[in-house]
Amino acid sequence: MSILTYIIACPFVGALLVLCVPRNYRFVIRTIALSAAFLSMVLAIRAFAAFSAGGGYQFTQQNNWVQDLGITYHVGADGLNIGLILMGAIVGFAATCMAREIKERDKEFYLLLLIMTGGILGAFASLDLFLFYFFHELALIPTFIMIGVWGRGENKNYAAFNITLYLTAGALIALIGLIALYLTSGARTFDIVAMTAYVKTHPISLANQNFIFPLLLFGFGILVSLWPFHTWAPLGYGAAPTSTAMLHAGVLKKFGLYGLIRIALPLLPDGAHSWLHVVAFLCLGNIIYCGLVAMRQRDLNLLIGNSSVAHMGFVFLGIASLSLVGVTGAVVVMIAHGLLAALTFALSGYLYQQTGTSDMGKMGGLMRPMPFIGAALVMAMMAGCGLPGFANFIGEAMVLFGSWNAFPLPTTLAVWGGLVIGAVYMLRAIRAIVHGPVVETQTQVKLTDAVSLWRKTPFALLIVTLLIFGIYPSLLTDKIKPAAESILAMANGGTVVPAKARISAGSAAAFEAKSAELKTH
Repeated sequence: MSILTYIIACPFVGALLVLCVPRNYRFVIRTIALSAAFLSMVLAIRAFAAFSAGGGYQFTQQNNWVQDLGITYHVGADGLNIGLILMGAIVGFAATCMAREIKERDKEFYLLLLIMTGGILGAFASLDLFLFYFFHELALIPTFIMIGVWGRGENKNYAAFNITLYLTAGALIALIGLIALYLTSGARTFDIVAMTAYVKTHPISLANQNFIFPLLLFGFGILVSLWPFHTWAPLGYGAAPTSTAMLHAGVLKKFGLYGLIRIALPLLPDGAHSWLHVVAFLCLGNIIYCGLVAMRQRDLNLLIGNSSVAHMGFVFLGIASLSLVGVTGAVVVMIAHGLLAALTFALSGYLYQQTGTSDMGKMGGLMRPMPFIGAALVMAMMAGCGLPGFANFIGEAMVLFGSWNAFPLPTTLAVWGGLVIGAVYMLRAIRAIVHGPVVETQTQVKLTDAVSLWRKTPFALLIVTLLIFGIYPSLLTDKIKPAAESILAMANGGTVVPAKARISAGSAAAFEAKSAELKTH
C-alpha cells in the first residue's frame, strides 16, 4: 500500500475515533486529533525526503472502483504535488494545534477539521479526476459549517453564505468543465495519467478546447479568488475560526491552481494559449487592486485576507508565462504562500484570543508583553513582503524572471505592486501592532505570550519550514522541474521554454534570420 494512502487515511481514521469518544472526554478527543495530524505530517515528511527528483510518478497505488466508468482509486506523487502534500500535512498539524481556542462543541469541530485535512491531502494526491474532485468537495463542505457555527464577528452569517455561494458556483463550473473534458477526450477514463497519455496522441479539437478551458479557468479561478471573483475570500477568512482560515487560505485554495497546472495546461494547450494573455492581465487585479484594498484595512484579518488574494496573482502570472522558470516558481509560491497564510492567520487568531479584537487601531506595543508572538509576526510580515531568506522571495523572483519576456508590462506592474504596495501595508501593520506605546485598552487586559514549547510549536514549525525552503530552494525546485518540463512539453507543443518565457513568432523568425546571416559571414 502506498505511503500516500496512509497520509490520507490518518485524518479520516482520527475522525472516526473522535466520533466514538463521548464529548465530555475533551482531552482524549484533542489527543486523538493531534496524534492523527502529527502522524500524517511525519509520513508526509518521510515521503518528501524519499522522493527522487528523477521525474515520473512515485508512491503510486491504483485500485478499480467503478470500472464501467473508468473510475479508480489512483494516487501518486511527482514534483508537482509532493511539496503540496508536505505543505498540507504541516499546515494540518499546525491548524489542529491552534484549535485549542474552540471551547464549545469541540468534538464536532475536531471531527470536521480532520475530515477537511484528509480531503485536502486526498485531493492533492489523487491521479483520478473523479477522486480529485470528490476529495475537494469533502474538504470544502466543512468550511461552510465551521464558519457558520464557530465563526466570529457580526457578519459571520453573511460571510458563511457569501463563501458558500461563490465556492459552490466555482465548483459547479469546474465540474461542468471536467465532465466535458471526460466526454470529449475520447479516453473514456477518469484516470489523469491515462487521459494525458491518450490526449498526447489524440489531441482534443480546438473548438472543444476553447469551450472547456474557460470553464476550468473561471471555475478553478473562483475557488482560488481570481480577481474580480475574489470578494468572498477576505470576508470568509475574517469570520472563520483560526484553524479553518489556516487550512482553507493556506492549502485548500491551492486546489484550483493545482488543477490548472495538472489538468488544463497539458490537456488543453490550444485553449490555454488563447486565454492565458487574459489571465496575465486579470492577475494584476489580484496583485494591485487587492494590494491597495489591503492598504486601507484597519482589521488585521481583512488585511491578511486581501494580502492572501494578492499573492495568488503571482501564481497566475507564473502559470500564464508557460515557461519552465515561471511555472516552477508558481508551484514554489503555492507552497510558500500556504505556509505563510497559515502562519499569519494563526498569529492573528492568537492575538484575537488575547486582546479580544482584530482592529489594529486598538493594538500597539505588543512586542514588550508578547516578545515571541511579536517577533513571529514581524517575521511573517517580512516574508509577506518577499524578504530574501524566506521561500516566498524565491518563488516570486522565479515567476517574475519567467514571465518577463512573455508579458513585460504585466510583469513590471506586478513587481511594483508586489514590492511597493505589499511593503507598505505589511510594514504599517508591523508598526501598528508591535511597536509604539501600548494602547490604553490593552493595559486593562492581561496579555500572555506563547511561553510554553507546546504553544510555540505551530508558529515555529511554519517559520522554520519557510526558512528551510528559502535558504535551500533546490529542495523544492529540483523536484518540481521534471514534472513542470513534462507538462510544459504538452502545453507548448513539445517544446519546453527554459529560463526565458515564450517569444512571439515574429521575434523567433527574426532570431533565425539573424543566425543564418551570421553563419554566412
